[in-house]
Amino acid sequence: MTKPLKVLFVADIVGEAGLTLLETILPGIIDKYDASLVIANGENSHEGRGLNRKIVQSLYEIGIHVITGGNHSFDKWKIFSYMKDDPNLLRPLNYPKGNPGFGFCIREVPGTDLKVGVLNLQGRTFMKAIDDPFSTAVWAIEKIKEETDIILVDFHAEATAEKMALAWELDSKVSLLIGTHTHIPTNDARIMPGGTGYVTDAGMTGPFDSVIGMDKRTSVLRFTRGIPQRYKLGDGDNRMCGIYAEIDTDSGKCIHIESVLYPAFNNSVK
Repeated sequence: MTKPLKVLFVADIVGEAGLTLLETILPGIIDKYDASLVIANGENSHEGRGLNRKIVQSLYEIGIHVITGGNHSFDKWKIFSYMKDDPNLLRPLNYPKGNPGFGFCIREVPGTDLKVGVLNLQGRTFMKAIDDPFSTAVWAIEKIKEETDIILVDFHAEATAEKMALAWELDSKVSLLIGTHTHIPTNDARIMPGGTGYVTDAGMTGPFDSVIGMDKRTSVLRFTRGIPQRYKLGDGDNRMCGIYAEIDTDSGKCIHIESVLYPAFNNSVK
């Protein structure tokens, strides 16, 4: 067997806390896994919603090769012009035509002659009514396979059932399908029968002393009072979530997948 492609996926980066943590630990995490390709979801990196050009550049500088997005990709309008020119900065492909940016890219793996397709999609259940991610995925995969059989998918969706349904639909057609958006890491990383690596949600990178990244008290008021509250990020207990996977470069199938959580939670009191 040829040497596998080692991939590191960084879960949703939330605000300055997530960015600062990555600047500190990501180079070491990349070295630990000897990762050749690093992908990160960055749609919450600027003040918890959206991203900007400065953040994009800083993420590239610390070793990230492709940045994916989601329902907050378009929250900061100043990024629009930059999205048009950067093929490694993705937003969900199934937004209607006419929106700026790229929904997939074909990226060369640094130091190799390998090409990898990275596809970004967004779900519709409990989210905006945009185009169908299933038919969009089929169309995009056909295009990507003209150049490579190694395909990685970030599916940004609320409903676990929608994520799992797309995974079964794409099993054997893509190498990895990683769910994002809910900010809670799920303990179901596995290789499906057709060779697709799958996890329902990779989690988040940022403050866990929070409610999925949001200030705890503010979040409680949203639920108890039933009216909108001023958006405020949480602070403290910063952790990085993600996925590490190995892909067979001959077949494009996943041969190893595991969750990454650093630092790990303390699950007992002594």
